[in-house]
Amino acid sequence: MSTRREFLAKISLPAAVTIKGIPGTPAAFRSSAPEIIESLSNYSGSPKEVAQNEDYWYEIAKAFTVDRSLINFNNGGVSPSPAFVQEAMKRHLDFSNLAPSYTMWDILEPQQETVRKRMAREWDVESEEICITRGASESLQICQLGYDLNKGDEVLTSTQDYGRMLTTFKQRERREGIVLKQIELPVPAEDNSEIVRCFEKGITEKTRLILMCHMINLTGQILPVRDVVTMARGHKIPVIVDGAHALAHFDFKISDLNCDNYSTSLHKWLFAPHGTGLLYVRREVIPNIWPLMAASNKMNNNIRKFEEIGTHPAANHLAIAEALTFHQGIGSKRKTERLVYLRDRWAKRLLEHDRIRIHTSLKHGFACGIGNVQIEGEDTSILRNWLWNEHRILTVSINHPQFQGLRISPSVYSTLEEVDRFIEAMEYVLKRGLPKSE
Repeated sequence: MSTRREFLAKISLPAAVTIKGIPGTPAAFRSSAPEIIESLSNYSGSPKEVAQNEDYWYEIAKAFTVDRSLINFNNGGVSPSPAFVQEAMKRHLDFSNLAPSYTMWDILEPQQETVRKRMAREWDVESEEICITRGASESLQICQLGYDLNKGDEVLTSTQDYGRMLTTFKQRERREGIVLKQIELPVPAEDNSEIVRCFEKGITEKTRLILMCHMINLTGQILPVRDVVTMARGHKIPVIVDGAHALAHFDFKISDLNCDNYSTSLHKWLFAPHGTGLLYVRREVIPNIWPLMAASNKMNNNIRKFEEIGTHPAANHLAIAEALTFHQGIGSKRKTERLVYLRDRWAKRLLEHDRIRIHTSLKHGFACGIGNVQIEGEDTSILRNWLWNEHRILTVSINHPQFQGLRISPSVYSTLEEVDRFIEAMEYVLKRGLPKSE
């Protein structure tokens, strides 16, 4: 196990020393998956204790090739993959290109079944209920476009759902004459029963589908999926669950939710290759949903019908296995506590200032690593640009009819120094305001 002194010595090496030309973290600083997993086993303590053990998280940071000349606090958009995930994907891609119709289709493609089984085991569902997609958007659109709807049928969702998913139903409005209804949810929301009431109040005799987020991308708000699903079943209404930001972010099992389907991205919090996602569909519901691309009738009950997209790379899918091993090595509970610890570090410090508004609950179970912060009196978009231009801090400006603020999403490789630099930049603006030229 490396000491802190050895760690600091390694990161002082010239940036030009890299693996396969990848810029960023020096090659001597990187570790392989087995080395990292082995080093993590040397640490003991409760998840909360480990969350504050910087030596542990320095070991985690060794896996990544991130550019430390900037601060990436937009891991909610898409995350970097560890070096060994990148290298696994390249290795599989190189092998594929030896003779793709044989090496990719006959050798690598069948190995996807192992990835399917491992993902199902990790989140406590059946392997025949899991398929691999290109991201949460594809997974969700399979469900959004796969349910039969007639003219005048209503779909219920909230004003805080992801824009692409709202666009999907709005296209069905234009094309098929369905009706999209949107309800407002509290910001932040700290009463699960109130959320259920909001959805139930929006139901009419014409409601045929509900779309809801597990974690809202705008604020990091966690919604009570199981409770809403239970309520909707009483009305015989299917619920499409958007888990793009939730899976591998905080500790839970898909089976805990008792939902009929669950869509997520794997390139966010699992750190899998970019352009990978997962769709869970309960076995008995599979026949009720049409695939996004046509599949033969004999596949009607087969989860693999949702993977019928034509020729696609095996490399991306197989490298998910490396990301899953990394996630398991960290431990879901430890990851949850670390992300909460980083969020609370900046949020609670900034809340000492009167003009700060946090649009994310800091109570246990209502959010995790994503937070939304506003400086009253300052334009959020201008603030976002100033943080980037002056401090190379990457954030997202959220301008919603109900609120505005910066979405802040550090990750497991983020350091306390980076969090503190963000705090100091925000406190500068609180004290002096944004420059007039901005």
